[in-house]
Amino acid sequence: MDPSHHPRRTLNLVRYVMPRGRLRPVDLAREHGLSTQAVRNYEDAGILPAAARTEHGYRTYTGRHAQALRAFLALVPGHGHATATSIMRAANEGATEEALRLIDESHAQLLDDRGTLQAVEQALRTLVPLRSPEPGGTFIGPLARKLGIRPATLRKWEQAGLVEPRRDPATGYRVYSAADVRDAQLAHQLRRGGYLLEQIAPLIRQVRTAGGLAPLESALRDWQARLSARGRAMLRGAAALDAYLDWTD
Repeated sequence: MDPSHHPRRTLNLVRYVMPRGRLRPVDLAREHGLSTQAVRNYEDAGILPAAARTEHGYRTYTGRHAQALRAFLALVPGHGHATATSIMRAANEGATEEALRLIDESHAQLLDDRGTLQAVEQALRTLVPLRSPEPGGTFIGPLARKLGIRPATLRKWEQAGLVEPRRDPATGYRVYSAADVRDAQLAHQLRRGGYLLEQIAPLIRQVRTAGGLAPLESALRDWQARLSARGRAMLRGAAALDAYLDWTD
């Protein structure tokens, strides 16, 4: 039997219908396949504007809240959950310039990632078989700062075989040659592209031996596809946010 035809169920539906122009948490939730608790959590996090309350304490939402939720969910694929949350909080607080600045930062990061991908592709095309490590080099601290990571991360990469620094015989300090720096840079960018250490290790070994680029081509194509998908997602998020900002003007 269709639940809507059940007398008791019909009575309950009528009982909880909000006045015209008002929406219940379940109305927002159903549009996106969410739970009502998720909608309440989004409100508590500042992603949605504060809801009005009925005399019995029930939350009531409006079209503005519905559009805020659409905007947030559209922003997440391109900007990530944390940044999308910050964007919506700024928009809800009337800090539109801050919301736009956060969006600009994401676009700048995407542009930087595109440039990095192009640089990696170019570097891989010009690889030659490696020779013995040259004398001199850089230490773990300066290299970590250059990459914007912690020294502990480089030590972890060493354990995974992504970098193979030599040890200074006098001090025991790790010394990274130009080739080690290249491997660390490539590992860093592949990690940012979402690859696991166990996926990166064979790529790094292939680069070291310069035995061919075939194993790398699939990873680079996937990386490019991810960047393109992120760019399209940012466009969709921008359109949804612009529609929401019309509610706040």
